[in-house]
Amino acid sequence: MKDNKVILTAAVTGAVHVSSMSPYLPITPEEIIRQSVDACRAGAAAVHIHARDPQSGEPSSDLEVMRQIVSGIKEQCDVIVCITTGASQMMTVEERLSVVPALKPELASCNAGSMNFVLSGLVPQLSPDGPAWERKYLGGTYDNVFSNTYLGLETYIKTMAENGTIPEFEVYDASMINNIAYFRRKGILTCPIYIQFVLGIQGGLPATVDNLVFLRSTAERQLGEFTWSVAAAGKAQFPMAAASLAMGGNVRVGLEDNLYILPHQLAESNAQQILAAASIAKTLGREIATPDEARRILGLKGTAQVNY
Repeated sequence: MKDNKVILTAAVTGAVHVSSMSPYLPITPEEIIRQSVDACRAGAAAVHIHARDPQSGEPSSDLEVMRQIVSGIKEQCDVIVCITTGASQMMTVEERLSVVPALKPELASCNAGSMNFVLSGLVPQLSPDGPAWERKYLGGTYDNVFSNTYLGLETYIKTMAENGTIPEFEVYDASMINNIAYFRRKGILTCPIYIQFVLGIQGGLPATVDNLVFLRSTAERQLGEFTWSVAAAGKAQFPMAAASLAMGGNVRVGLEDNLYILPHQLAESNAQQILAAASIAKTLGREIATPDEARRILGLKGTAQVNY
């Protein structure tokens, strides 16, 4: 039964945490590839991919670095690769979107509205002798808006449609559901709708079951049929994953969102978190979707039509 299948996604490295916070956070293309393949073997049907500068660890929009990562993953396993178009809130729309026409992925993230995406609270966790960019980057979010205008969203949606890429809408509050509904009413968004509810970001909705229920019911009223998943920041990751699984939703875990596997115990890999999520799912009677089963659920084109 389709509703009993759960799509597990590993958000492998992201643009939130930095290497001085955990020795297990993958930075180089080789590390990101290895952790992605291991996550797939642990049960992930999809991996959400950011690129980083291999030397400094900074979020990177370098297309060749991204191509190296996604090509390496594709060579070793059949996992769905969801490439970020939110590589860093400090990048331009052009930098963030360039991966879609260049690589034509099956799935790409699409942040569904502008917001304050505040990471400055992580600064006290930084090593005093860590790279200067970490403090500047995280601290700079205190006076920055993560801009995703209507013109930008329209450009993202149209560019993805032109390249056969399904958007994974990142939804941080209920207003962003209205944005998605607007583009569908206008006939700009015509593909199946896939939403990742992202909870617990400073500037977005807190990670509570009440808020998740509110978001899902709002989306049901506004959008009708859609597929949804939940990602939650920090210590809320596994409690919200359990709530999503109990409600029939899908789950994203990974070191992008949470560096820990247990309180005060760093996760040693994305695969370790995927195994934990899979264990919860199985306990609740949910079946883990394979990559090809997830492709059918999401309406993806398959790896034969990507450009890497």
